[in-house]
Amino acid sequence: MKKTMLLLILVLVAVPGNGQESGDAALLKAMHTISSHDLMGYVIEQTDEKYEGRLTGTPGYQMCAEWLAGEFEEWGLAPGGDDGSWFQWFDIPYTLVYPDCGLTLHMPLKDGSGLQKHYRYISEYMPGSTSGNGTVTGEVVYAGYGITAPELGYDDYSKVDVKGKIILIESEAPVSPSAGPEKFNPWYEHSFHQSKLANAAAHGAIGMIYNYGPIANPNNAYIEDFIYVHVGDTIVRDIFAGTGLNYETVVGEIKTTLKPRSFNTKKVVTVKMSTQHFPDGRGSNVIGVLSGSDPELGKEAVIIGAHLDHLGKCYEIIPGANDNASAVAVMMGVARALAENKITLKRTVIFLSFGAEEQAIVGAKAYLDDPLMPLEKSVLLNMDGVGIGHSIRAAAGLDFPVLWSFIEEVNNSYIHRPLSANHFPNHGRPRLDAARFLAVGVPSISFSTFGSANYYHVPLDNLDIIKPEIMEDLAQLLFMAVVNMANSSSPLR
Repeated sequence: MKKTMLLLILVLVAVPGNGQESGDAALLKAMHTISSHDLMGYVIEQTDEKYEGRLTGTPGYQMCAEWLAGEFEEWGLAPGGDDGSWFQWFDIPYTLVYPDCGLTLHMPLKDGSGLQKHYRYISEYMPGSTSGNGTVTGEVVYAGYGITAPELGYDDYSKVDVKGKIILIESEAPVSPSAGPEKFNPWYEHSFHQSKLANAAAHGAIGMIYNYGPIANPNNAYIEDFIYVHVGDTIVRDIFAGTGLNYETVVGEIKTTLKPRSFNTKKVVTVKMSTQHFPDGRGSNVIGVLSGSDPELGKEAVIIGAHLDHLGKCYEIIPGANDNASAVAVMMGVARALAENKITLKRTVIFLSFGAEEQAIVGAKAYLDDPLMPLEKSVLLNMDGVGIGHSIRAAAGLDFPVLWSFIEEVNNSYIHRPLSANHFPNHGRPRLDAARFLAVGVPSISFSTFGSANYYHVPLDNLDIIKPEIMEDLAQLLFMAVVNMANSSSPLR
């Protein structure tokens, strides 16, 4: 209520006596055309079952991309994709997961019989999103982080034979990015999901139990007939039970000593995954443009970024309401308000909706390989997960004080949301579209929101958790900040 009254007073004060709106009053009026109702409608549309979770490469994803392009066109944006289209195309293999999946622990009894423990979908396991198709049964070998790094004197496979067996491994590496680049960088490539899976197969393992979540995640390699599953604490503890070893102690010793602690658990499991792989998938970014009016500043670009894709089915549809329908909705709100209100922009503003963020950030790479405007004259305001909570966080905001000053000023003047920024060293493997832009020197701030229930990479990331008010406030904040950035006479970088 306080914010509404303040803005009403500002509008009334800014209206000249002749009844003509001043520039500031017109901007405020345009800002208020962004409504939580419209933004929630965009989230509802993206999470509709007809798009089947928006996994890049699938017909469902491209149908959603065409819907977004249609909205851009209706509002008056210009297409910025290949050959005058809205789409920038790239190759993206993908895998579909079907319901006939499961994970079973076999427990022998003294009388020679046995029991089976079948684990629960979502709460205890999630199918491997790029797993091969089939069923494997075998002994479980705990193989630490699943890393072979002779240059570091480290090999989780050096003292165990995993041929024909199923490995249990950790995500990431025994040295984390928080240790700093000097310590972490030598482990960087080994921390990738793809590297771990390929290394397991190269050592002869037939399957993998990945201690990761349990969440869905299509950012991995596909190896035919290699079966894997994501698990959480329940399954890890069941496999360690009776081995005489404490799980937390083992992991702690690996991190402290940087020496493997691999061993055969003597447990037997069956992993069943039902999948179909599509090696020739094609995906796209969706690009809309509002060209700058200034002959010189128009050659510079403010990019508003948000990834359109999510995880598809694993095996239920994962709606991705917060991740990342919320951010696309905010981007759309800004685009519509700028275009339909015919706001003057001296710099060019590009609305870049990425595909394949969830599949190794491939869409962002495709844009950087073939940018619409020179990267050295571009800045990026990215969003990822902006539909929950009450507070706004800006990754790398403190690394780019010029850009951050526009954001902070607008929030202090109009929005008044809790707003924080940090330094973002970007040491680890890319986890955001903005990370790829930062790696090539493009100033980039990435927004997220927090402060209420959130569910990551599971079916519960649905409409129930979305807070439309935070989306409206962020969209209005970015609308005003983008106008100020686009029309600033000072350099943005």
